[in-house]
Amino acid sequence: MFENLTAMAVLPAKDLERAKQWWRDVLGRDPKFTDEMSGNAFYDVGGTIVLVYATGFAGTAQNTALTLETDDLDRDVAALRDRGVVFHDYDFPGLKTVDGIADLGGERSAWFSDSEDNIIALGEPTAEMRELARAVRSGAAG
Repeated sequence: MFENLTAMAVLPAKDLERAKQWWRDVLGRDPKFTDEMSGNAFYDVGGTIVLVYATGFAGTAQNTALTLETDDLDRDVAALRDRGVVFHDYDFPGLKTVDGIADLGGERSAWFSDSEDNIIALGEPTAEMRELARAVRSGAAG
């Protein structure tokens, strides 16, 4: 049962055109498909589809809405800062950032908001965590 499921991320946008511009200018992505009637945009991010859709409820979640994985966090944080991205700083039990970056043991991560105030994480997993993720995807973990 459910062997052929796939997943898609869904992000709300108060201003869909502003969101599309942000995806193009900041993340260097153009939509793979745009729905003619709604204007909703579908992006491919490493094989995962991200739907950005128009709604008045964007930016209301206080949690991470999307996580992007990278093989070089410092490089990509610097590139995003060059494009005007401001990273969040956190200091509470279990999570403290230094210059926007947290060391979580198995991963280093940084968080920022898109043009619609959705919180996005950028993470660089350790080699061990990448291997564990491969095993989980293939069904070999556990």
